[in-house]
Amino acid sequence: MLSHLPSIREKILKLKQERRAIILAHNYQRDEVQEIADFTGDSLELSRTASTIDCDLIVFAGVNFMAESASILCPDKTVLLTEADAGCPMADMIHVDSPRRERKSFPGFHNPPPYIYPKEFTLKAIKEQYPKSPVVAYVNTTADVKADSYICCTSANIVQVIESLPDETVISVPDRNLSMWAQRNTQKKIIAWDGFCHVHERVRPEDVSKARNEHPQALVMAHPECRLEVLELADHVTSTSGMLRFAKASSAKEFIVGTEIGLMYRLKKENPEKEFYALRKDMICPNMKKTTLGSVLRALRENTYIIKVPEEIRIPAKKSLDRMLALR
Repeated sequence: MLSHLPSIREKILKLKQERRAIILAHNYQRDEVQEIADFTGDSLELSRTASTIDCDLIVFAGVNFMAESASILCPDKTVLLTEADAGCPMADMIHVDSPRRERKSFPGFHNPPPYIYPKEFTLKAIKEQYPKSPVVAYVNTTADVKADSYICCTSANIVQVIESLPDETVISVPDRNLSMWAQRNTQKKIIAWDGFCHVHERVRPEDVSKARNEHPQALVMAHPECRLEVLELADHVTSTSGMLRFAKASSAKEFIVGTEIGLMYRLKKENPEKEFYALRKDMICPNMKKTTLGSVLRALRENTYIIKVPEEIRIPAKKSLDRMLALR
């Protein structure tokens, strides 16, 4: 740990108190950023927590769509994103109308089902083709996509959300792997978008075999953003929050963690008597790692970078989130 970090922490804590701020850090953030946070968790969990806290300012150590969700649920509070260019490539793979730039297919995705739409399509075009099918939007989407969708979902409740709808065919965006996992667990037809998380997409079945050989006593936990053939080899498929609960409740002493390595910090902190191993050591999201303690300090000092979702987008986006939250 660098010698100047304690002084940065002290400055952050002082400014946080002066500005009546709270710091939210996603589970994938750097260890030192999670240490300074008031709350850590997944994106929606953090935004919902923020909506219940008496504060003036929310400093979100995460990526753009997460700060947008905080703005959607906390319109009366100022929301700051710690790094302006901390985006989510998967969220950027879907657009309501015209795509912002061309994207190439990710190599190695073999034999996709014919109902997966390529990224050069738009959400508007697919809705026109399936006008009677509601759009289920993963929370890992931009605010305008949420606003143009019927209901949101998380990686933990996507099946519950789909099953709650009366329709036999639904459109699921943007993660094809999450959609295919849901398709395995529902009788309804899912029209899936061809998006993916590059961190989870890179995992192959041989990585699971290698990790099991190296740690034969460990249980494999995998995030549903992984490929279906990887999920089929896991002992437990769940979200980041689900992994935290599973590791704590399980009698097992060793776990292989199939998600971004930032989660290892909380897993080890909350279960010091247990061992955790990364499924792949390169499961790192560069955007999540852009935020440093310096980023947090700058945000508090300079009021950067303000994320404010316009009301014409915020209100319908909140309706999509509220429909999901009403299921709990």
